Amino acid sequence: MSVIKKLFILSSLSLLGPVLAFAQPNEKPFVIPELREWVGDEGIWQFTGGTAIVIPSVVKDKLMPVAHEFAADIKTMFGREIPVRIGQPNPGDIILSLGELPNKNEEAYSLDIDETVNVIGNDPKGVYWATRTMLQLLEQSPELQLPKGRTLDYPQYPIRGFMLDCGRKFFTIDFLQDYVKFMAYYKMNTFHIHLNDNGFKGFFDEDWDKTYAAFRLECDTYPGLTAKDGSYTKAEFINLQKQAESRGVNIIPEIDVPAHSLAFSHYKPEIGSKEYGMDHLDLFNPETYTFMDGLFKEYLSGPNPVFRGKQVHIGTDEYSNAKKEVVEKFRSFTDHYIRLVESYGKQAAIWGALTHAKGDTPVKADNVLMYAWHNNYAQPKDMVKQGYDLVSIPDGLLYIVPEAGYYYNYLNTKHLYNSWEPNQIGNAKFEEGDPKIKGGMFAVWNDHVGNGISEKDVHHRVFPAMQTLAVKMWTGGRGLRPFEQFESLRQNLSEAPGVNIMGRVRNGKGIILQKETLASGESTGMKEIGYGYRVDFTLKAADNPKGTILFQSPNAMVYLSDPKEGKLGFERDGYLYTFDYTVPLDKEVQLGIEGDSRSTKLYVNGQLKESLDIIRVPRGGKDKAIACVRTLVFPLEKTGNFKGEIKNLTVIVP
Repeated sequence: MSVIKKLFILSSLSLLGPVLAFAQPNEKPFVIPELREWVGDEGIWQFTGGTAIVIPSVVKDKLMPVAHEFAADIKTMFGREIPVRIGQPNPGDIILSLGELPNKNEEAYSLDIDETVNVIGNDPKGVYWATRTMLQLLEQSPELQLPKGRTLDYPQYPIRGFMLDCGRKFFTIDFLQDYVKFMAYYKMNTFHIHLNDNGFKGFFDEDWDKTYAAFRLECDTYPGLTAKDGSYTKAEFINLQKQAESRGVNIIPEIDVPAHSLAFSHYKPEIGSKEYGMDHLDLFNPETYTFMDGLFKEYLSGPNPVFRGKQVHIGTDEYSNAKKEVVEKFRSFTDHYIRLVESYGKQAAIWGALTHAKGDTPVKADNVLMYAWHNNYAQPKDMVKQGYDLVSIPDGLLYIVPEAGYYYNYLNTKHLYNSWEPNQIGNAKFEEGDPKIKGGMFAVWNDHVGNGISEKDVHHRVFPAMQTLAVKMWTGGRGLRPFEQFESLRQNLSEAPGVNIMGRVRNGKGIILQKETLASGESTGMKEIGYGYRVDFTLKAADNPKGTILFQSPNAMVYLSDPKEGKLGFERDGYLYTFDYTVPLDKEVQLGIEGDSRSTKLYVNGQLKESLDIIRVPRGGKDKAIACVRTLVFPLEKTGNFKGEIKNLTVIVP
């Protein structure tokens, strides 16, 4: 090497000295849930023109579905086409593989980000979770970069879940499919679907015959049992479970008996209890067992049962304990259906009730999953002594009951983040890592039937809770960043690839959409806008019949002339709301609609005309009322077929 060249290199190194001296390894990046372990390196990995997702040939059958979904998600989220191939990697590639990690958990994975990105999982589940981690990292980087470093990541608890009451409020199959993706994005692996329930008799004139009740699944054994205002076909429910399985999510279906069972006694009144209420099944009537045996058989029998997963929930909570003979019969009923479910090769899950129903009749405990929801109903430490495995779901912390005035409207996420993890069940605390505490869940109960709450409203309550509890159920309570930092950073993450139930606009503040004119039936290029919006437009309308739509999306419609009174209004989730305003004929008027999670406001020519706030609606007799929610995620996908013209459409997020 020439002297001149040596001097040039030494000079260059001296100039780089300060940079090298201050270079720092990458700090642990933010994802939900938190990474359990992280060792940072210097620098970043970035997509190249030749980046591919590569699978070694020995694991191609196991990992090809994961790789293709990962590639599809990258395209959905970032618009990049990434090929999937089998063979040897090149620099810049992402390699997905299986191996034996130091942590033996089947959900564990390692992620080594360097010139290539190397993922190893003990099982395809772990590899799938690694792809969720990478997507979250990429969506926080405008340049689509990954920080170089290494992680070994694994969950603290094997069950990390959410329960949705579909019995008292119907949720579409599309919503449930989105929730599978949403939960998977945050490594929440258990989706409990509550398939039947009923309203409270007090809100229905104290009349069981009038009281709302529903069973949501197609049923051939008992034609007519399935709810007529919303249900799932067997094919839809099977497909939902298959989609969940491919994303590491286990669906636990629940048929809730022998309380909360009015849907069954509506269908067959002779099995309802005349003494304790028709929402209680009569445990002394042999027909009750014949009926319920037949119902469980329909969904559990055969080589390809409707209930595909490992667990089936049989309910068993809140039955009367007024008499000893009733308690003993309840215990016998519980034992019978635990064993019936097990006879079909499933693990039985039950709500904790055996302190409330303490008695002499034995109830099987071995390999039974008990939801510890209220300690007066089932003392957790007593249940563990009896042999039950527990899911921590304390009602005083983890129950959302929208606008009911009890439990939570929104969970106290700060308290949960700072002070709770699943080993704390009410006032009972277990040692960290106790093998009998299988994990935790939170729940949405739709107790107040017909209160106007929409799917969007439920999700608005669930989204922050899901992000927060995903951390506590995966990571436990160690090594977390301060809540205020978490709360700020979590809002930078989406719901899942292709899922936007909130109707958020990424980095959206100010004017989101503008259109000088919109004709009848014209697309806007935007599906909807979520809470915290204002939509302004100038409207000149000709004579339009009742039911004329102004704006619409798959989830809602805004009426120029509502179907009943011909007023400006909107409809979503089966609820129709109208403003006390009729659009004038052949006259330009400036309209503005504002919406948040509490109200929907109408402005006419710049003046507030009306605010549809939450109101109390009489229900079921004197001095009884429920809250009624009149919210709207504004539909923007296209205009309706109306006579007239829309000008100067402006969508703003303040």
